[in-house]
Amino acid sequence: MRVRNAVGEHGERLAVRLLEESGYAVLDRNWRRRAGDVAGELDAVAVRGGVVVFVEVKSRRSLAFGPPAVGVTPAKAVRIRSLAAAWLAEHGLGDAEVRFDVMSVLVPRAGAAAVEHLEGAF
Repeated sequence: MRVRNAVGEHGERLAVRLLEESGYAVLDRNWRRRAGDVAGELDAVAVRGGVVVFVEVKSRRSLAFGPPAVGVTPAKAVRIRSLAAAWLAEHGLGDAEVRFDVMSVLVPRAGAAAVEHLEGAF
């Protein structure tokens, strides 16, 4: 496994654990859509207080290229919104209240990772 993939998977595991510890129920992880007008993956879908939250997890080893959250570009946000609409339709939740969050995970080569949860990021 490439280091980049390992860092991303580790970041996703940390993010999901933090969501669960914060009272979220995780409904889905790594949901993929390969057909239709939009293809891609949702990192995590969770619910708390009746709000369905679509969580994009961005992980990096350093801040050399900025914090991990800057990896969520406007184009990526549009794709995530489209994927979220497909997920909601597939699960019969088209009228649910939704929110889009980013979890920024900094995974240094030594020491503990730092996770920042940005609610309503886009």
